[in-house]
Amino acid sequence: MNGVLRSALRHRSAKPIAWFLGLLPFMWLVWGASHDALGANPAEYVIRATGDWTLRLLCLTLAVTPLRVQLALPELARFRRMLGLFTYFYVVLHLLCYSWLDMGFEVDDIVHDIAKRPFILVGFTAFVLLTPLASTSFNAAIRRLGAKRWQHLHKTVYGVAVLAVLHFFWMRAGKNNFTEVAVYAGILAVLLGWRLRRAMGHSSGA
Repeated sequence: MNGVLRSALRHRSAKPIAWFLGLLPFMWLVWGASHDALGANPAEYVIRATGDWTLRLLCLTLAVTPLRVQLALPELARFRRMLGLFTYFYVVLHLLCYSWLDMGFEVDDIVHDIAKRPFILVGFTAFVLLTPLASTSFNAAIRRLGAKRWQHLHKTVYGVAVLAVLHFFWMRAGKNNFTEVAVYAGILAVLLGWRLRRAMGHSSGA
């Protein structure tokens, strides 16, 4: 079974298929908006959907290394950069939709809203921290920064994930609905726990 998976992940069509799947949520939103199929409040639907997909793809990106190691599937590493860039693509859409559909691109109002509402501030901070990770996800950036500095920089993705879950928690707090928040928090806790245990094992020479 492992051999079949490795062969499928190495296939030349694997990355184009993954790219297409990454675009599917965006294509659905475009189709839904053009066909009036996004419910009674399309603006809220689009803002929430782009935020949800940002968090899902962020979790998938963080899961690549644990899955690669635990399942002995080194080919999974081929998809990590793509998943990370799709995460950034959806967070940019999320910010644009908020700025346009909620705030009408009024810069003063956006700045005031970010300063006034903690969950917006936390979400915006996560976006700011994610930006240098996306902009240095290419081989040329790795060569310029050096592998060690690049790795240190990209470890901040875990801090971004914590902020993203906190953003989601505060957003749901108004409706006292934490079921989905608990799922994402649980996934993040497992991924962080795996990374911490591995780091401790390496430091002890295990």
